[in-house]
Amino acid sequence: MKKEIKIGKLKLKNPVSLASGTCAYGEELNGIYDLSSLGCIFTKGLSLNPRAGNEGNRIVETDSGILNSIGLENVGLESFIKNKIPYLTENSITYVPNAAGHSIEDNIEICERLSEIDSVRAVELNVSCPNVKAGGMAFGQNVKVLEKFLKQLRPRMSASLIVKLSPNVTDITEFAKCAEACGADAVSAVNTLQGMRIDIKTGKPYFNNTFAGLSGPAIKPVALRLVYQIYQSVKIPVIGLGGIKDTGDAIEFMMAGASAVQIGTMNLVYPETGRIISEGIDSYMKENKIEDINDIIGLTHRLKGEL
Repeated sequence: MKKEIKIGKLKLKNPVSLASGTCAYGEELNGIYDLSSLGCIFTKGLSLNPRAGNEGNRIVETDSGILNSIGLENVGLESFIKNKIPYLTENSITYVPNAAGHSIEDNIEICERLSEIDSVRAVELNVSCPNVKAGGMAFGQNVKVLEKFLKQLRPRMSASLIVKLSPNVTDITEFAKCAEACGADAVSAVNTLQGMRIDIKTGKPYFNNTFAGLSGPAIKPVALRLVYQIYQSVKIPVIGLGGIKDTGDAIEFMMAGASAVQIGTMNLVYPETGRIISEGIDSYMKENKIEDINDIIGLTHRLKGEL
């Protein structure tokens, strides 16, 4: 069976990956299963300098999901290069760093530095984090700002560029088209939806930043719809994420147009979910006599006569 996926310079042995922020830097899952068996992992969002993250409450369960306001806590670029990449390369784990700087200038420096590293084939650019006060959605909710940003960034990168899109916009396809026009090799869709919770004992928001990111199975129908729409709008690959909990969900995302999928919240519930879904896709292909993973990608569009 052919399961390999190519996204720019990034080659994945299969379409299953782990989402940024839910698998840390890979080493934290050591001993649970072999991460090199996956397509790749997207590492924790990186800022130039170490970041402590948000104060106060950071995560709370909600119906069929979680709200998080972690605030992009991370070790910083230098420590990532020095202390985290060696583990990933020594264990043959395909990885994609996630760039989450505070400003356009920060992100350009992060992406440029990462591009100089041989094992970095692609960088995922976070323009969609809903729980930080600087960066994040400041870049991803205004098409003109995103266009200006990407036009400065893309010529400075030798690695492939994956732009992680926000669902918290009126028309996500306009942002996907912008990313494509500015030279992105793929888009990830989608990041968390914006939500909130109130402590009824105090009447105050549960999170210091008031709003937080909603993820998990609760958002899957919305994320699936957005992947479907993006696939109709651009020619570059779409990496689907948002509430994927099992093999069936992953197959749905691929039929909607995702070339690959990211497993997020379910890593926190059951860390072996990525392995189980990867093996489940193998079984699905065998049971349905599918020899090429590309026969699944975008199938729903072809059946509807849209392509």
